[in-house]
Amino acid sequence: MYYISKEESEEIRKKIREVKNVNAYRRLEAVALRGEGKTNEEIASITGFNPDYAGQIAKRYCINGISSILEDGRKGGNNRNMSEEEGNEFLRKYEEEAKNGKIIGIGEISKAYDEAVGKTHESKSTIYYFLHRHGWRIVTPQKQHPGRASDEEIEASKKLTKSTRK
Repeated sequence: MYYISKEESEEIRKKIREVKNVNAYRRLEAVALRGEGKTNEEIASITGFNPDYAGQIAKRYCINGISSILEDGRKGGNNRNMSEEEGNEFLRKYEEEAKNGKIIGIGEISKAYDEAVGKTHESKSTIYYFLHRHGWRIVTPQKQHPGRASDEEIEASKKLTKSTRK
């Protein structure tokens, strides 16, 4: 268990007044409450954190100091493996093949993409998102022509055709 003194708790309470980020405020509050003698369960009920996470915050504070609590620790949301220009260059080959009438499957693009970025993606969602970002769409053949007559209309037409042949 990580110990936080009453003096440290008071310093954190002073720092809380300066913080504008709500999540940083909650993390600082969790550490201050630990310094005031609260348990992880009590801290969790006050802050809304999971009791395990309340303990992790205290540990992070004790090891790395207050700056580790102020920072979010999450990475940015841009997890793209290729820039816009690199993606356009990558897709240029497939665009030419598509213009020449070749049907391109997602498996083929996925393998080439994995080789290009040096990673193996288990899910195809990465490739679908990549293609969507570059304006590509999924086109699959339909089982029947969209303007095809219904089965009833076809049967009625057959009956009319037979009656006119006699």
